[in-house]
Amino acid sequence: MGAVVGALAVVTAGFAPSAAAYDAQSKQWYLEPMQAEQMWEASTGKGVKVAVIDTGVNANTPSLKGQVLADEVPKSVSYRATNDYLGHGTTMAELIAGTGSGGGLQGLAPGAKIVPYRIQLEGFKGGTEEKEKTPQAWDAIKAAADTDAKIISMSFGGLTGPKGEAAIQYAASKGKLLIAGAGNDGEGKGLVSYPAAYPYVIGVSSMDESGTVSKFSSHGNYVDLAAPGQDFPGWCDATFRSYCDDSAGTSPATALTAASAALIWSAHPDWTVNQVVRSLIDTAGRDWAKDDPSTYLGYGAIRPRIVLEDPDYDAGPANVDPLAKENGGGVTTEASASPSASASSQAAEKDSSGGTSAAGSSAESSNDSKLPWLGLGAAAAVIVLGGTGAAVVRARRAR
Repeated sequence: MGAVVGALAVVTAGFAPSAAAYDAQSKQWYLEPMQAEQMWEASTGKGVKVAVIDTGVNANTPSLKGQVLADEVPKSVSYRATNDYLGHGTTMAELIAGTGSGGGLQGLAPGAKIVPYRIQLEGFKGGTEEKEKTPQAWDAIKAAADTDAKIISMSFGGLTGPKGEAAIQYAASKGKLLIAGAGNDGEGKGLVSYPAAYPYVIGVSSMDESGTVSKFSSHGNYVDLAAPGQDFPGWCDATFRSYCDDSAGTSPATALTAASAALIWSAHPDWTVNQVVRSLIDTAGRDWAKDDPSTYLGYGAIRPRIVLEDPDYDAGPANVDPLAKENGGGVTTEASASPSASASSQAAEKDSSGGTSAAGSSAESSNDSKLPWLGLGAAAAVIVLGGTGAAVVRARRAR
């Protein structure tokens, strides 16, 4: 069914001991400041299904046993959905809904369920028959849109062209919450990352434990939110013998944003996608005006706790798109790639770490700002902003 769609939005380095003797949760530094235990008293994500479109999801890791709904993948795109050829999709699934059993990764929304979709991405080495049977990303997105999964998590880039755009539009028309990584080209050539840059897709950048935007994290005016994306474990490869330390990328940031949305939607099952998105935006940690989002961190860092701790939280009108202005048209960035570029050309521009191409330049500068993502009243963290000054950083398109 065709060539590789694009690149994965993840970088991995450093091997850990075998998973059986490993405590991944002790290295998931964001769980405590996000107050995961307290959030789970209000919501675990129960009743929410998340479609993970990736390299497949291994349903037999200790953390994912009982969490993966392989039987709910539409037959047209179900080929080897639980055969992860790289370990990437399984990592994303664990970050979203893992139980943490056996020393594995603890999901931020352990009550949610994963519906796995296996597509061709960087690292796919299947033979002719496998390539023909493994679906393209646009087919998986359209199929997921016709299911009762509320959220579609996409930790990859390179989805360009009319078929990809049409699939995104179709899923949006079905009321799905679409989330994608902004890409890992923050120090590279600065190409726009799709699907993150498409209208109706929440583009997510990465930050570290201090709240600093990750140097690799792509930036541009399609970034909507920021989430933890580095310095915690992920599966090393398809053998599933061990985790790697220091997994990093906008891929895990995407997964954690999807998990945050699952927590909120579980607590408010009658909300529409507009209300879930609005709640994420309104409660995001930032120290700039909401109507002046950053090209590095968008509207700020995810803080689902703020929504969950208020049972009377008002998410606004159900039928009004909180990003209506931004969802209206084309893409512009400081270093823009053509929206019509082919998937193969996007993948060819990836950086040496295998990150997804996206807009931006080196995220190194003496310009500082504060990101109070830890919570109201918590110590503010420093963001290292790129560009020549705050005016450049704050500039953002009307999509």
